[in-house]
Amino acid sequence: MKKNLTITSIIIAIIFGIIFLPKIYNRLKSETVVDSSRTKEVSNDSKLAFVKLNGEARKVPDFIFKNQDNLYVSNEDYNGKVYVAEFFFTTCPLICVEMNQNMKILDEEFGDRKDFGIASFTIDPINDTPVVLKEYAERLQVKSKNWHFLTGEIDSVYELSNSGFNIFSGVNPAVAGGFEHQGFFALIDKNGYIRSRRDTNGNPIVYYLGITDLGQKEQGIDMIKEDIKKLLKNG
Repeated sequence: MKKNLTITSIIIAIIFGIIFLPKIYNRLKSETVVDSSRTKEVSNDSKLAFVKLNGEARKVPDFIFKNQDNLYVSNEDYNGKVYVAEFFFTTCPLICVEMNQNMKILDEEFGDRKDFGIASFTIDPINDTPVVLKEYAERLQVKSKNWHFLTGEIDSVYELSNSGFNIFSGVNPAVAGGFEHQGFFALIDKNGYIRSRRDTNGNPIVYYLGITDLGQKEQGIDMIKEDIKKLLKNG
């Protein structure tokens, strides 16, 4: 009796494998697995998410630095504005060049608006004085008065980067340029909260990649441009 049950079980398993496993494989391959308990893909037209820390919406902490015109600029100067923040340095030989070319696209699109701004924080404040930042802005042919290149005390800069935004930056003599950082853009709403669109699982992407990702169809610069428009229109 047990022998017959074993043979029957084997036959059933073989039939299941022949009939159903190819279908499951094809579904997985085409990413069409249906499961009502899964988070559905969130439309890009939906309201942008708040980036949260310990369950609370993450707000940009207070800061005050000097800009390329040697004027003090603080987080309060961005109140009532949608703005994009980045961390860079003027002698960066790699990603900063592309980041700021992409940032310039945003400036040309929205720079004439009074409710839009850009904050570019240098992670090399010893070298990047207001004079150096002014020359850098001129080389970029920045025309907008709403794009501030900001410098200040080195500890304050790294505190803002690594703790305030949670965007890594640091000194590393072993890499080109002597500094390393993540090439992210942060999107901040008119009330100072960090916002982002959601991924296909409904979770905030948190930051937008400021450089080209060859593995993605939609680039970070395109996504953030769309989402700036949403915040300018709807908050």
